Amino acid sequence: MNFAIPDMAPALPEMFVLGMACLVLLVDLFVSDRGRGATYVLSQATLVGALFLTLGGTPEPVVTFSGTFVRDALSDVLKAFIYGVVFFVFLYSRDYLRDRGIYRGEFFVLGLFGVLGMMILVSAHSLLTVYLGLELLSLSLYAMVAMQRDSVLASESAMKYFVLGALASGMLLYGMSMLYGVTGTLDIAELSRAIAGVEDRTVASFGLVFLIIGVAFKLGAVPFHMWVPDVYHGAATSVTLYLGTAPKIAAFGMLMRLLVDGLGSMQADWGPILVILAVLSMAIGNVVAIAQTNLKRMLAYSTISHVGFLLLGVLTGTPDGYSASLFYVLVYAVMGLGAFGMILLLARAGFEADRLEDFKGLNERSPWFAFMMLVVMFSMAGVPPFLGFWAKLYVLLEAVRADLVWLAVAAVVFSVIGAFYYLRVVKLMYFDQPAEPVPLQAGADMRVMLSANALVVLALGIWPGSLFALCEAVF
Repeated sequence: MNFAIPDMAPALPEMFVLGMACLVLLVDLFVSDRGRGATYVLSQATLVGALFLTLGGTPEPVVTFSGTFVRDALSDVLKAFIYGVVFFVFLYSRDYLRDRGIYRGEFFVLGLFGVLGMMILVSAHSLLTVYLGLELLSLSLYAMVAMQRDSVLASESAMKYFVLGALASGMLLYGMSMLYGVTGTLDIAELSRAIAGVEDRTVASFGLVFLIIGVAFKLGAVPFHMWVPDVYHGAATSVTLYLGTAPKIAAFGMLMRLLVDGLGSMQADWGPILVILAVLSMAIGNVVAIAQTNLKRMLAYSTISHVGFLLLGVLTGTPDGYSASLFYVLVYAVMGLGAFGMILLLARAGFEADRLEDFKGLNERSPWFAFMMLVVMFSMAGVPPFLGFWAKLYVLLEAVRADLVWLAVAAVVFSVIGAFYYLRVVKLMYFDQPAEPVPLQAGADMRVMLSANALVVLALGIWPGSLFALCEAVF
């Protein structure tokens, strides 16, 4: 039996994160609550080290581990943004976790294992690797949502997320098994070639439907969105921040690997399904968000609507459309960091600051951070010249170029409807009186980085070309 040693170099970032996650777990066992900062520093160092290893790789695409793992431009860009987003999540969360007595190593260890799952997911070159990455990510998220053991709401959210997530994973695996039965391969590249040569695609079409269910669940697209508002609301805000940003980038990578790389020849089959998902997500996400009084639930429905826009670029079936969708998901992650970060900024011990009324009169308490929140809300609403405007414009232009004019018009209509609930937050900050004018208590590091977060949204809105050029270069 011949055994070839695989090329380990492309997977060095994954091996580094795995090793460091285990080290952080061991170190955390021997430090006291006062020394918990060591766990935090090691976790942040892990993300920085992984970034250097990822960016230091060869520019050419490499497939290794018997065709199950790929390192290419898409995986590098997605991983780099995942590291950056999770770095900010850990930084924003530190004071919040400490105030609630859950500043423990489990948050950082589970966060790092979640990052590892996302890395494997975006570098998957086999259906098996996709599933392994997805499950590693999902199990980490289930545990993170349930971290607040004394919170009934968090426990209920974790149970709902676990049950529905397990169901979605089972459907995804069932779809993969049907595709394997048709093609006889798990390799995504070979799967693409085999599907293109299949005349009777009945079984493959059934497998495709189950595959899309699994992907749509991870993205939070309607009608597989029922977990999103409940989990966002019930989880600790620091966990919601993690859940609502980086995994969306990984889910986009999974969507590209499965539907574009693996089943691109079946676009005539999956295109109409994504059209339905996109329209329903934009409609329900934007309309239901108007009725929310809890900011985390409002942002959850906002996420659902953004997924609808994200799917527009993928629907075009062109490299430019894929670039627009990549641009959109990266922009959304940065905006989501700012929005949930503002909730963490206002929160303090015994006070969550997750209701809309908690933002009343923020301009009187802190004009600077009221302006930062205004930047993020205007960007999410798609107001020019903020970054979110360009993200929406690019996907709409690609949809029009692909003769999906009616879909672009529907997206514009729902975007206008959705602007209401974003502008409502701005109205509360600037035109209402604060319920209790308590000064902000966040640390200097969070204030600086949250300001930088919002200023990046503003700066990239004025000069979006560099980020979009990066997204175009990927495809």
